[in-house]
Amino acid sequence: MPSTALHLLGKISVGGGHSNPAAAALLLSLCLGFPPSVATCPPYCLCASDIISCSGRNLSALPFDLPSYATRLDLSHNALTVLPVDWISQPFNRLTSLVLSRNSINQIEVRAFTVTPHLLHLDLSSNQLTVLNSSIFTGLKELKELLLFGNQIIQINQGAFSDLQSLQRLYLSGNRLMAFPLGLYWEPGGPRNLSFLDLSYNRLSKVPVQSLLSLTQQGGIYLQENPLVCDCALLALLEYWMWKQYRPLVEFRGEYPCRDDSGPGSECTQRVVSDMSLEAQTYQVEPGKWLSVPCPGLASPAQEELLVFWVTPRTVVNSSTNDPSAHLIVFPNGTLEIRGALMEDSGMYGCVAGRRSHYDPNKSLEVNVVVGNLGTASVSGLAHRSGAEHFNTAFTTLASCVVSIILVLLYLYLTPCRCRESRGGGSRGCGGRAIILCSDPREVESGERRSNGKRVAFLEPQADDSDIGGLKTPAMNLGHVTTEGILKNGSRTVGQTLTDAAHMA
Repeated sequence: MPSTALHLLGKISVGGGHSNPAAAALLLSLCLGFPPSVATCPPYCLCASDIISCSGRNLSALPFDLPSYATRLDLSHNALTVLPVDWISQPFNRLTSLVLSRNSINQIEVRAFTVTPHLLHLDLSSNQLTVLNSSIFTGLKELKELLLFGNQIIQINQGAFSDLQSLQRLYLSGNRLMAFPLGLYWEPGGPRNLSFLDLSYNRLSKVPVQSLLSLTQQGGIYLQENPLVCDCALLALLEYWMWKQYRPLVEFRGEYPCRDDSGPGSECTQRVVSDMSLEAQTYQVEPGKWLSVPCPGLASPAQEELLVFWVTPRTVVNSSTNDPSAHLIVFPNGTLEIRGALMEDSGMYGCVAGRRSHYDPNKSLEVNVVVGNLGTASVSGLAHRSGAEHFNTAFTTLASCVVSIILVLLYLYLTPCRCRESRGGGSRGCGGRAIILCSDPREVESGERRSNGKRVAFLEPQADDSDIGGLKTPAMNLGHVTTEGILKNGSRTVGQTLTDAAHMA
């Protein structure tokens, strides 16, 4: 126990003498592991468990001596303007959520968040930030969600999002951005698993289409309500996203440009469109060979220059920037050429081009490229489908074998023999509730073959008094056996068979 606690123990009477409530409360906090300086809640804040709320207090300066045991701190709806480095007196090692929305913050000093190393949620929305400086979020290596919407951000400097390696959701809508923050994805130390980016309601007129095509699989990028210029590249991107059922576009299709054939981008439709197949076509090439793959749905003359993108398993290439020595080349008419095919080139290839009214969402915009033997290549889709077919066949065969074995065992072990006859001619061993499943040996009469079906009958218990010399009393009147409880299968009923057997006995 700390020395402060030991000193307080001497001042607190246990037997009913003088006592100090404040000292007792402080001692309790020490026993729970809270330092003396963090145990007091500011008078203008509300503290409940590990939550501290100082919202709506018209604070123009941050409260300095806040309890550091909090996991959530709400400072929203105040009049804060600056977030300095020393805005709190000690690190908040347990803080996971910090809310600074609805203030007038226009400046955040570098390394201001190093005192909150375990922050997961940071809300800076509805403030007056205009520039995000480099290293502004240093120390937030565990941050997963960052809210910056409703500010006046016009510039994002290089390295602004460094240290945000765990960031998954970023809200930048309602700002004044004029350029897409592409460095968010490529800069060292930036987010590695960003799955949500909201850039709606900004001032973007152009977007990096080729980069966005490569980012489609990484998560949702929302661009609605921006003054985007509808050119051939954007038209191709939107049509490809619609074919892919890209959620950010499907949900807000009416808030994007390029919605009609008469608007901008109509020059992208001057081309001959060939028939497109419902399923992706497969092209096979041997390793080291060259392969030419036409763009599905485009049959333009070789001299016509089109803006066509190809989304490959490893990169995105287009027809406007070609290197003659490159491994993948897109010709002006949209044909993709693979030079010196590698095994890694196998996979699905998507052709992205503006088709306008010729666009059919039910037709395939992709092709399947197989490098090597088509029968043994383990490419996506082909190998999976083949494996599924083999599995279904093997499972069906195994199930059939198991059913056959069960039926054979039922036939062998659940079909008992006829009751043995005793020396005196009477039945023996059929006492109790006997179940007769044996065929009548006299089914064939006078050369006429009758049905050899099985008979089932239930008999009441019969006393076995073979040691008594008297005649045995039958357990039941076999002459009045009805068809109730008897299964019929053949030309004669079980009742008739049992009657015949009784007369013969």
